[in-house]
Amino acid sequence: MAFGTAIRTYFEGKWHEGDLPVMRAADHGIWQGSSVFDGARLFDGVCPDLDKHCERLNRSAEALMITPTVAADEMEAIIREGLQAYSHSQSVYVRPMYWAIHGSKLGITPLAGATGFAISLEEVAMPAPDFATTVTRTRFRRPVIEDAVCNAKAGCLYPNNARMLAEAEAKGYGNALVADAMGNLAESATANVFLVKDGVVLTPIPNGTFLAGITRARHIANLRADGFEVRETVLTFEDAHAADEIFLSGNFAKVTAVKEFDGTHYPHRPVTDRARALYMQWAATQA
Repeated sequence: MAFGTAIRTYFEGKWHEGDLPVMRAADHGIWQGSSVFDGARLFDGVCPDLDKHCERLNRSAEALMITPTVAADEMEAIIREGLQAYSHSQSVYVRPMYWAIHGSKLGITPLAGATGFAISLEEVAMPAPDFATTVTRTRFRRPVIEDAVCNAKAGCLYPNNARMLAEAEAKGYGNALVADAMGNLAESATANVFLVKDGVVLTPIPNGTFLAGITRARHIANLRADGFEVRETVLTFEDAHAADEIFLSGNFAKVTAVKEFDGTHYPHRPVTDRARALYMQWAATQA
């Protein structure tokens, strides 16, 4: 299913117009779930941290025992070539991906070197800067590395995220705040999370249950450079209720303000707005 419009697909060494079929029915990635992807964003003519997203895709492939076949710098060059077809006013979701084609032994383990690669470019508008969402608790949790490939941006992890979102939507909320295996705050169903209390910015410390995102790291660096104290620490859902502000951080929207968490409202968001402004200022300096 297409996510956006004006789609372009890179497959088998060249760019194609439209949403091109790339996987076959017997591919390992279809029936064993051995697929990884990453996401970057083109907006206002810039594609921030594209190199880091390409590098992470290759690390994700290795975590899933898929052989990465395109060097990160080569992948970045291919993506930038494909993005030349879009105008300065278009916002594009950039999604490079790998999947295993064959399995070895009993068919379960991906066969080394048998890798599919494609890139999907889709025009998808950036959310409005004043957009704010609501969040609730969910009974579903983030897994640990012993249970799932938490160190990869893997397609097989996303049905769990979908359960979280479906539960939140059924309760009338836009997203969910999610616990780790210990019951502490980990992230949202779709993005990393930041709390603000008395001017201090707090975010869950990476503990192997969630991906500490590229955009998350950028916010931490930007806010510290701007004079904010930013702490990576263990956080509880009680901390979220006591916070002055909550915002979500991810590649798709960069910053999403939270206006309510299970009955607790956050009417003011000066630090959230500052985090967004700092990110956009930094992004404007990128090629």
